[in-house]
Amino acid sequence: MAEKSVQPLDVVLIGGGIMSATLGALIHRLEPTWTIKIFERLNSIAEESSNPWNNAGTGHSALCELNYTPQLPDGRVDIAKAVTVNEQFQVSRQFWAHLVETGQLAEPTTFINPTPHISFVWGADNVEYMRRRYEAMKDHPLFAGLQYSDSAATIRKWAPALIPGRRKDQPIAATYSAAGSDVDFGSLTRQLLNGLVRDGVVFEPNHVVKSLRRRQDGTWNILVKNEVGQSRERIAARFVFVGAGGGALHLLQNSGIPEIRGYGGFPVSGEFLRTDDPEVVVKHSAKVYGKASVGAPPMSVPHLDTRIVDGNASLMFGPYAGFSPKFLKNGSVLDLFRSIRLHNIRPLLSVAFSNFDLVKYLVGQLAASKKTKFAALQEFMPAARPEDWHKIIAGQRVQVIKPTDGGRAGSLQFGTEVVASADGSIAGLLGASPGASTAVPIMLNLLERCFPGEWSRWISTVQEMIPTYGQQLSDDPKLADRTLERTARVLGLHH
Repeated sequence: MAEKSVQPLDVVLIGGGIMSATLGALIHRLEPTWTIKIFERLNSIAEESSNPWNNAGTGHSALCELNYTPQLPDGRVDIAKAVTVNEQFQVSRQFWAHLVETGQLAEPTTFINPTPHISFVWGADNVEYMRRRYEAMKDHPLFAGLQYSDSAATIRKWAPALIPGRRKDQPIAATYSAAGSDVDFGSLTRQLLNGLVRDGVVFEPNHVVKSLRRRQDGTWNILVKNEVGQSRERIAARFVFVGAGGGALHLLQNSGIPEIRGYGGFPVSGEFLRTDDPEVVVKHSAKVYGKASVGAPPMSVPHLDTRIVDGNASLMFGPYAGFSPKFLKNGSVLDLFRSIRLHNIRPLLSVAFSNFDLVKYLVGQLAASKKTKFAALQEFMPAARPEDWHKIIAGQRVQVIKPTDGGRAGSLQFGTEVVASADGSIAGLLGASPGASTAVPIMLNLLERCFPGEWSRWISTVQEMIPTYGQQLSDDPKLADRTLERTARVLGLHH
């Protein structure tokens, strides 16, 4: 049957979160005449993982996250992952600074605020690990200014709430970086999307993409349902980005591209404790990360965070991991079951059998009493009182299960994964942390991969927005220092 002729849009973005907003902002600057349409199934922007209360919002820069600096069997601490994450975050910072300088983003304090990043451990073995980690990081140009102490008096100056009520004979250690930040990705997403709408990009809330079908001419036929009027329409697009968080796996499977074969997802839900009590909040102004429990996924590393949302400071502690078969906070309990295909059963089972520590950890978290959960906060903040804190439900995270060994096995991934068709006409993002903080480099890599013909023409504009793009700051301490100083000044951060 002949396909109905529909004038295709240049770009369709599925999902109203930080990934689609970032990609839209980049494409609009690279190709201002391209037609872009954005579909979001909820009635407003950034209501899933980009919502500030659904994520840790650290501005992941590997200054304090201990899961990025594992200790090797010979005792050395490997900082390679931390360097990579920090390099990526500096790319995001440069793009945000460019948008502030050109008036595309509002006053920086509306989305990013200086907040010290602290790593904190207790116990003799962990103190020794922290010392070795500090030695491995302190001379690196991206971690300049990192401080170490095992003195309770010094740590109390950095983060007063960590010390009162703690046993005096407990070995403790911490590192401190003034260069950290707190990012409100909800506000950042709204500003990016609102700017696109002002420039003529069409944003459609309450619109659910029901199917994706490749047309004979290589463009995509997209069936969209308006949840308000219950009407349906078909549109065509030359390029589709699936930035739908936990919903991305289903849509990529629906598209039929062979590249998604074997991929699966494992959902992890979570809770945080939160306080907005000014008397409690004033005692702690930092993001403090500890060490994960055995078997815990990296996204479950315990941390006590200052959050600044809409100009107001709060504290969050967590996450407490749980399990729900939903792939989105506003998803369906059938999400996990609907994602199972013949081609991903073996990778799914392979991961289930090889990750008993994770299963044991999740079962333990689910069975933990309120008292046990609060005791985890008191390990960080011994004087914390239950009556000052309330529980909030975090966003759903879907860990990627990537096929290995030709689809006969699978590997549980703890980062983000871009899946794209061979012709570059459709791409989607799977996975979780440190996604939002590294959205800009992830989306630039996606553009280079999906638009090889245009990339050589775009690269000069990319480098106007991100002067060091294509270079490693690690290789040039002077360039690193200049770059961090400039973005810190524009964004109102410490350097």
